[in-house]
Amino acid sequence: MKKLLGAAAAVAFVGVAGIATVQAADVPPPWAYGFAGPPPATPPAPAAAAAAAPAPDNVTLQTLAGSGKSFTRAQIANRYGPADWFPEDHPAMPDIVAHGKESAKPQVYACSLCHLPNGNGRPENANVTGLSYEYIVQQLTDFRNGKRKTSDPRKGNTGLMAGFTTSMTDEEIKQAATYFASIPAKPWIKVVEADTVPKTRPQGGIFITLAGADAGTEPIGDRIIETPVNAEDTEIRRNPRSGFIAYVPPGTLKKGEALVTAGTTASGGKVTACTACHGTDLRGIGPVPRLAGRSPSYVARQLYDMQHGNRAGTWTPLMVPVVANLTDADLLNAAAYVASLQP
Repeated sequence: MKKLLGAAAAVAFVGVAGIATVQAADVPPPWAYGFAGPPPATPPAPAAAAAAAPAPDNVTLQTLAGSGKSFTRAQIANRYGPADWFPEDHPAMPDIVAHGKESAKPQVYACSLCHLPNGNGRPENANVTGLSYEYIVQQLTDFRNGKRKTSDPRKGNTGLMAGFTTSMTDEEIKQAATYFASIPAKPWIKVVEADTVPKTRPQGGIFITLAGADAGTEPIGDRIIETPVNAEDTEIRRNPRSGFIAYVPPGTLKKGEALVTAGTTASGGKVTACTACHGTDLRGIGPVPRLAGRSPSYVARQLYDMQHGNRAGTWTPLMVPVVANLTDADLLNAAAYVASLQP
């Protein structure tokens, strides 16, 4: 690990030069950020008066198979005490995870709202299981210090995380990190190579499969479509046991394996293999995070954010020279392959 830190200083200058190159050359891959198309060249003017979202239903009780509990939509979506369908699936939650800090300025949503009580998370945020305590503390600290931003200005939850961490005490950061680091990773995503995929629409940072008259299929193109196995369970009930399917272009996994394990890019170039730092099984080593079984959308946008200087935390200098010249195809291939592995 000391050798890795020493290497970071040696490659920093090369990495900065690489960032300048890619910044001028491309735009964020929309699918990785949960959008159907790239951000507009000129941001649209803010609406004169945004329509207030309707309040979630607080009458009709929702249920889930395997759970003896029932909750209304308002309870499920409660930012400061969301539904916990399966308390037996995780340790006792500290207050910051279960309830957040409603009285803080800025307010802090319960960690369990977005990352789910069992830490599995969703494509628009992060799965925080199977990660070390040190890594989680460092990421929360990087958010607090403005070192983690988004390359796509439409993605609002990155800014939310930055705000949350400024309201969290060091002790609360430690409590959240201790809690999620104690939960082992489990399979959560099924990766499928396919020429065609179900038609979907972006909603809240993820892609929802269309139903009824709008249903159908379309060519996958140069993208990954990560969608819930069961849209109602994911969106309406926030079922922490209902995972995702990631559709990837045919041939992607073989190309991704070559890049991740041997450092061979799609064009035949060479970079440091991911296994050199993340472990031969890609399940992480100490403060170096696991990649195996993580959301391909999440992985791709982290790599892109590192390329463009928007993720610039303590360990990023090690990654910059590796990702600086990767193409969108390389990011897609690597993200798809690591997602296909057992966590």
